[in-house]
Amino acid sequence: MNPVLIHKGKPVCESMNVVQYIDEVWSAKNPLLSSNPYQRAQARFWVDFIDTKVFEPADEIWSTKGEVQEKAKKEYIEALKILDKPYFGGDNFGFVYIAMTGYYMWFEAFKKCGNFSIERECPTLMALAKRCLQRDSVVNSFPNPERIVEFAFKIRKIYCV
Repeated sequence: MNPVLIHKGKPVCESMNVVQYIDEVWSAKNPLLSSNPYQRAQARFWVDFIDTKVFEPADEIWSTKGEVQEKAKKEYIEALKILDKPYFGGDNFGFVYIAMTGYYMWFEAFKKCGNFSIERECPTLMALAKRCLQRDSVVNSFPNPERIVEFAFKIRKIYCV
């Protein structure tokens, strides 16, 4: 299921496309992307990295077991280690932060269902995740972490793993 924003009767599809649209339409108050073309290109690069290198192995962790799951865990951690730096826009909560925030809420589920600790492997990223998850705009729009853990166990059950 893909998120859709309906604005003035017109649909805008896909998560990060919606975020870019929001930034372009309502950027006067709190822009999500820099006005600097190079910085915008860098942000788009990292969002694409997150969408491919983080999402794909994360999905495999839930839907596989054994060697395939272990390989997915390694790929996931390696991708997160690349992101384990305090460089995403400084104090500005922007485009790349938004892309990663959806993954932060799953970190506890990975610990409980996937039997590995992202905090041990990526302490800087975990510290950033904790700060992001304390933001009112984030905490008020995400479910309780325990519900995500419960959902993760249901996903594994659906895949019979």
